[in-house]
Amino acid sequence: MKSALIASNPEILSGTPVFAGTRVPVKNLTDYLEGGESIDEFLDDFPTVTREQVIRFLEEAREKLTEHAA
Repeated sequence: MKSALIASNPEILSGTPVFAGTRVPVKNLTDYLEGGESIDEFLDDFPTVTREQVIRFLEEAREKLTEHAA
């Protein structure tokens, strides 16, 4: 069974979706990537997020996009 990837709790950043076990909003990753930053730069700036979380997030996002396109 997969562990939770994203958490949303009204007690943490007013319910903003964050990487589970951290206080890092998922939007921070997408902002970095949109701005041309690398995953390594994101991970350097947010060391509580693991590479595995980032890769899993991107894989799940890709799956969601491709299942809607099919």
